[in-house]
Amino acid sequence: MRAFILSKYNTAVHEADMPEPVVGERDVLVRIQAAGLNQLDEKIRAGEFKAILPYRLPIVLGHDVAGTVIRVGTGVKGFTPGDEVYARPRDHRIGTFAERIAIDERDVALKPVSITMDEAGSLPLVALTAWQALVEIADVRAGQKVLIHAGAGGVGSIAIQLAKHLGAEVATTASAANADFVRRLGADHIIDYRGEDFAEVLSGYDVVLDSLGGENLEKSLRVLRRGGIAIGISGPPTPEFARAAGLSPIIRLAIAGLSRRIRTQAGKLGVRYTFLLMRASGVQLREIAGLVDAGAIRPVVGRIFPFDETVAGIESLRKGGAQGKAVISNP
Repeated sequence: MRAFILSKYNTAVHEADMPEPVVGERDVLVRIQAAGLNQLDEKIRAGEFKAILPYRLPIVLGHDVAGTVIRVGTGVKGFTPGDEVYARPRDHRIGTFAERIAIDERDVALKPVSITMDEAGSLPLVALTAWQALVEIADVRAGQKVLIHAGAGGVGSIAIQLAKHLGAEVATTASAANADFVRRLGADHIIDYRGEDFAEVLSGYDVVLDSLGGENLEKSLRVLRRGGIAIGISGPPTPEFARAAGLSPIIRLAIAGLSRRIRTQAGKLGVRYTFLLMRASGVQLREIAGLVDAGAIRPVVGRIFPFDETVAGIESLRKGGAQGKAVISNP
């Protein structure tokens, strides 16, 4: 089986022959027809998430998949060969930059019928991130005010649509060139991050979804009303996350130190900060598929790379700046 692996000895990704996936009792074997490119792949390649995702190299990257089931394990009840599915394989079972992958059936859902494989392959990670931030953690309700940073990007473009579906008033940061694009997605207020300071323009927000971290996250705390919440997907992780993830005491101590500054600032302002590392969920992907087929959410695919150009696709993540998601296609 052909796959693209992150080398054990350096940070280069290259093509290699890999063993066929082992199909467990609860697994579905999927022929991969589309695989989304995510910043998480680039962060793993760059070694940024070693403490919380200690992968052993070499490894096949790739966190999104859409394709066709070709075999199922003996204990699988919900899928049969020929089903068109999409998924975000759980951590430590990633590897969608390949021709086939075995996935725990609990991470899989039937793909939305109204979209293409490439569009379905762009969705799982970013849609689950938006769902877990806005529905699970923030419990966004109609009439609330939500700020979504980097609205033209993969997570942002889906989060804007989901927040509007939930009835929120949505602000986003984007370049002037992307203003019309994020407005079509549903953004009510657009702040040009190159010429405006969102912290001076916005106030009284209930929720901020931050994908940038650093100074951007610190400033985001100031636009929240008292009791509001900032959800970070770039970090820093929090002690609560470290405990829930079962990380070692040493790692937990280090994480507490890394996040102390932002947690202290949040406490002084009377707001909350939490870190989200999204998890796989076939149940939530079924909910999302319903929203896609109902027209509430539409995938945004900015660029498609052929399977043979997977390395170029991964390298494009370093540049950023694309609308929506890029996808590896292997029809």
